[in-house]
Amino acid sequence: MDETASVTFVSVLVALLIGLTIGKAWERYKLRGGRWIDRRKARKSPHYILGLNFLVSNQIDLAIEELSNAAGLDADALEVHMILGNLYREKGQVARAIQVHQALLQRTGLSTIEHAYVLLCLGLDFKRGGFVDRALETFNEVLRLDFDNRYALINLGKLYEDQHQWSEAYTMRKRVMALAEPESQASHRSILAFLETEIGQEARSDADTNEAISRFEAAIELDKSTVPAYLNLGDVRLASGDAEGAISAWEHIISVEPNRAYLAFDRLDDSYPKVGAPKKFQELCRRLIASNPLDWRARQALARHLTERGAVRDALELLLEALVHNPHALSIHQSILQTLTKLNFDSVLVQRYVELTRGAIFYLDPHICTNCRYRSTELLWQCPQCHEWKTFLEERMAPAKEPVDPHRDRE
Repeated sequence: MDETASVTFVSVLVALLIGLTIGKAWERYKLRGGRWIDRRKARKSPHYILGLNFLVSNQIDLAIEELSNAAGLDADALEVHMILGNLYREKGQVARAIQVHQALLQRTGLSTIEHAYVLLCLGLDFKRGGFVDRALETFNEVLRLDFDNRYALINLGKLYEDQHQWSEAYTMRKRVMALAEPESQASHRSILAFLETEIGQEARSDADTNEAISRFEAAIELDKSTVPAYLNLGDVRLASGDAEGAISAWEHIISVEPNRAYLAFDRLDDSYPKVGAPKKFQELCRRLIASNPLDWRARQALARHLTERGAVRDALELLLEALVHNPHALSIHQSILQTLTKLNFDSVLVQRYVELTRGAIFYLDPHICTNCRYRSTELLWQCPQCHEWKTFLEERMAPAKEPVDPHRDRE
């Protein structure tokens, strides 16, 4: 687990355990051996405070050391032992974490909420260790004790997503959304839209066209920026013989997510002639370039379109313009070399290309997850590392330059 993911995990852990502590603040004392014992002893220890400070600064080893000292002051300090178990899990010592949390469950006199939170920690242990069935069982047991436990619902949903049990994941997310504050509703609706899209793709694989269309349309209704729903809806409509409906779905991407318009370029280029509009793709690309002069993908797509129609020199001009705006993209260089080949490597054009690429470092359009920094050479809708949705952005190695006259080097 990288640093960003670790900090995120620790923040959630702290919020969880602080919530538990606050909920128990009224229970100050406990009867032990016929005497009332102050339950705050471990939490009032400087070891406990130091341990929490080390925890939030992600110094896990030091946090374990100090919290172990705090736990030694009071064997009944439930919260401290829970934190220790979670830290063992964070360190990758899953077996030890399971042992700690299972031992806590053996204690007598646990309240229902205490039992639920220890089970939640145990479920996280099982999840981290890859014991999927046991994790599912444990999180469901948490919900039996605490029906609206948000953390159990979220983790169950993630497990269902990992297993591609999209309908079950959808149900869990709906329950999480029902518990969420109004300001976070939009993010939950976005995730529900992606889950609807996955359910639609399952229906499409089962040749249930009507169900697939219904799911993709429901995804768009939930979140109009759900690009894969438009892409799949268009694909299903086209397969059903509705080329105009397919084009309409794909064109919507341009209006709701113009930076993702390139995902529909090939589909639109192939489909416009089917509805008697062979010139519409050129018009679309030129409109996108005019609205965003830095749009190198529209230039590249238009160049490919023109090359297939014999306008090779015009295509090369567009590619050289695209290169100015994103000099490191390997796909542009590949397209330029292919075009130069068709032009028999005209020496003047080759020299222009060499001048424009001087000092450039090529890369294969990398995308990066803004949540955990996972890198991918393709755009993904769900991160395979942190499993969050819609977190990928295209990373640029250098800022795009201002538009320049493409004929400058020939003067």
